[in-house]
Amino acid sequence: MKDSLSHFIEQIEISQSAGDRYFPAGIFPAYRVNNSIAYNRPDTTIFFSAIIAFTLQSIRPKTSAVIHKKIDLICEKVIGNYPDFQNKDGLKTYNFWKTIPSRHFPNGNLFRHFEHFRIPDDIDDTAFVYLTTKPSQEELLWLKEKLKLHANGVRQWIKNTYPEYKSLKAYSTWFGKNMYIEFDVSVLCNMLYCVFKYELPLNENDEASLLYVRSVIETDRYLRVPFRCAHQYPRTALIIYHVARLIAAFDPEILKEIRKKLIYDTVKLLNTATHAMDRVILSTSLLRLGVKPERILTENFTAEDFKGFYFFIAGLLTAYENPVVYKMSNLPIFHMQWICEAHCWTLLAEYEVLWSSADTTLGNV
Repeated sequence: MKDSLSHFIEQIEISQSAGDRYFPAGIFPAYRVNNSIAYNRPDTTIFFSAIIAFTLQSIRPKTSAVIHKKIDLICEKVIGNYPDFQNKDGLKTYNFWKTIPSRHFPNGNLFRHFEHFRIPDDIDDTAFVYLTTKPSQEELLWLKEKLKLHANGVRQWIKNTYPEYKSLKAYSTWFGKNMYIEFDVSVLCNMLYCVFKYELPLNENDEASLLYVRSVIETDRYLRVPFRCAHQYPRTALIIYHVARLIAAFDPEILKEIRKKLIYDTVKLLNTATHAMDRVILSTSLLRLGVKPERILTENFTAEDFKGFYFFIAGLLTAYENPVVYKMSNLPIFHMQWICEAHCWTLLAEYEVLWSSADTTLGNV
């Protein structure tokens, strides 16, 4: 594991930008692609850099002193970029793209010219910034109040979801006064992770968000219609990865009854998964949930194994509430996929650490 882990960390270090036309120093190169229309653009986003920092910090305690130093330096370089993605008015929320001035759909030819495509700050990027820094108690309490202001039912009610969820006072993905309400199970797991980590008091919005997470697992919707459960992470394997991470870390009472089902479904999906990286994140999820599947030979992985794997998307039509248009939003031609090689190496590093540190008494698959 040490040799493989060192190799993965080295690949991450190599990938981190020293500063160029597209990627400021410390940012990890990412690209938005849509193969349906032969679209590929470098994307200056903080998202992948922040989730890489979070993942590396989470595995740091189980690595060597040498790796500690490497992780700390990588994360320090990432964190130095956070102010450029902070709310344009100086509030402590964060955006997917640079904010002053707005750099939405950077390095593109079309979307960057239209205000319609300028997105507000979101709870996903905000969660990872808070998780990878040391926010004060005052900042955390402010964030908790800010989240309440943008929960379902405060300014408006969610429309693009199933009828039984429309009255749930769960958190929306988006900040922004006039932005539509959206539930994304993976995004909710990330913000709830932040809430639990910092031991913030739970309120009705947290409980509603947990109920949504539980329901999409119980009803099999995350298996049958993952896009409707998670517009940004619209694949079952990605949803499992996020839900399993939250359960493993904090075991919320509301989610206890779905743990066995989640394990059963993950094992079943792992047995049929064809993409190497899907097998990695599903195996990582099982390790978190106390099950040790057959080891993946990650030491044999190259960048070729990452092709075709995406971790995050933007659905260009998800904002529209017209039922016909929303139905079309699930079509791949309307999806921008984000890819990042450094994040794939990070997922391999995470898997290796969890596999090597897993209790030998864990149940095997």
